[in-house]
Amino acid sequence: MLAAALGAALTFGAPAALAGTAPVAPSGAPTPAPRAAAPASQSATWAAGTRAYLVITAPGDSSAVRSAVTANGGTVFSNFDAIGVIVAHSASASFASTMRGVSGVQQVGATRTSDVPADAYNPALPANPAQSTTAAGEPVRADMSQIKADQAWAVTTGSSSVKVGILDTGVDDQHQDLAPNFNAADSVSCAYGKPDTRAGAWRDVDTHGTHVAGTIAAAKNGKGVVGVAPSVKISAVRVAEPGNSFFFAENTICGFVWAGDHGFKVTNNSYYTDPWQFNCPDNIDQAAIIEGVKRAQEYAEGKGSLQVAAAGNENYDLAHKTTDSASPNDSTPVTRTITNACLDIPTELPGVVTVAANGTGTTKASFSNFGAGVIDVAAPGSDVYSTLPGGKYGTKSGTSMATPHVVGVAALLASANPGITPAQLRDKLATQANDIACPSDNRCTGTAANNSFFGEGQVDALKAVGGSTPPAGKYFENTADFAINDNATVESPITVSGVTGNAPATLKVGVDIKHTYIGDLKVDLVAPDGSVYTLSNRTGGSTDNIVQTFTVNASSEVANGVWKLRVNDNANSDTGKIDAWNLTF
Repeated sequence: MLAAALGAALTFGAPAALAGTAPVAPSGAPTPAPRAAAPASQSATWAAGTRAYLVITAPGDSSAVRSAVTANGGTVFSNFDAIGVIVAHSASASFASTMRGVSGVQQVGATRTSDVPADAYNPALPANPAQSTTAAGEPVRADMSQIKADQAWAVTTGSSSVKVGILDTGVDDQHQDLAPNFNAADSVSCAYGKPDTRAGAWRDVDTHGTHVAGTIAAAKNGKGVVGVAPSVKISAVRVAEPGNSFFFAENTICGFVWAGDHGFKVTNNSYYTDPWQFNCPDNIDQAAIIEGVKRAQEYAEGKGSLQVAAAGNENYDLAHKTTDSASPNDSTPVTRTITNACLDIPTELPGVVTVAANGTGTTKASFSNFGAGVIDVAAPGSDVYSTLPGGKYGTKSGTSMATPHVVGVAALLASANPGITPAQLRDKLATQANDIACPSDNRCTGTAANNSFFGEGQVDALKAVGGSTPPAGKYFENTADFAINDNATVESPITVSGVTGNAPATLKVGVDIKHTYIGDLKVDLVAPDGSVYTLSNRTGGSTDNIVQTFTVNASSEVANGVWKLRVNDNANSDTGKIDAWNLTF
């Protein structure tokens, strides 16, 4: 689901299935990540020409079919009897056609158009990167304020009994912001389609999964970032293969079965199933992929797990499919004509929550896929700041980044509603979302309550946990813009009335300042009597923008009167504005 940046356009066709792994180019379009060489062979049994197949049979005892695999020039790499799926390897060109004639076999399909890597037979453990440390301080980020996660934390930060599975490129469990919530006991690698439970097999072979993990559940520990649900437990299920970050069907199947068997309440799926951007049921191989992954998803849901998936980054109408130019991405892509019967997997499977990306505020992110009846909800997906391997942090954009916001909200819902079923979670994700009307864009169809760009709307963490917006008379806001010029001071006023007595010891000051190089700025809250409370004093260096909620002990101040946000610029070259600010008493 990576989209290549060509000027201001997004091409529908990309060499990898991650739904937004790359940094954003100046045009605003995610750019493809570089491809690394595959690891050297560690196996003496691997043979060139070995391909992987799904052999679909009735759920239950598959011993007879497994024997037939061996008898017909194949080997059983793994099997999932509970759903009737066998992962077979064979170098025989006639293997699939022969197996289709075996009694008890319902479908057989190749899962890739390239050879199975030698690494599959003796997988190398991912690197365990050295860890950087970061200074104290974890300002509330714009994406968290946008979905009211910062307000939801006052109600709950989530329950440690709720387990979230991150099906991705892996997770750096040693990261300072992820280690407190990481669940190693239920983490695994499903690369190549077989569970690898060795310690560290789950670690990141890219940066994508670690970034997703931070948005879901980075700890509220006074440093770095805070996730939407900072007290739930996260497990890594690495479904990406090293060297290329491909997510083949057998890997996804392994991941979903693992999720069901290990009690994950919700899983994050920010990818599509390689090598086909869309799997078409009139193709014998792709039909088997659809069936195998569908069975695995249904198995996980039957065990109580809700799957949430990214819509993709091609600015493509998933409800009106016409062409696919990206497939197969593991060999030579060709342009083919497709119809709506062809599915983006897992996001278009029944029961999966499909997530579109918002840009600034409630806009549609330029890259986000859309589609009437396909998109369920939306969430922030542009310039999301989160964790990276090695104790680091960085910004990424994509529906990959929107999806973990929804997963975090689902985890909060599960925390507030023990015993909730996947179907109930889907319903609550829809009902708590805030409606977004279509913009002036004829591609957007539907009503404000449900349309092709945003589905049911943007998720709202505060509503999800049973909170509410501040009552009238307690919340005050100024959304007027005030320019911040070089070496100048500007003030934005808010008049407070109707509040009895003094301000609280936990007065909340929400600040939205757009300014490059925030190390230039001193930011103060000025009380009605002229008392000054410093919020930020030339910290942050070259970082852009201050979007943060500060807590001030203003209990000595009379609440009613004119409060001011004062911003003093102390250097040349960088300017900006007070975009908005608010007070919550």
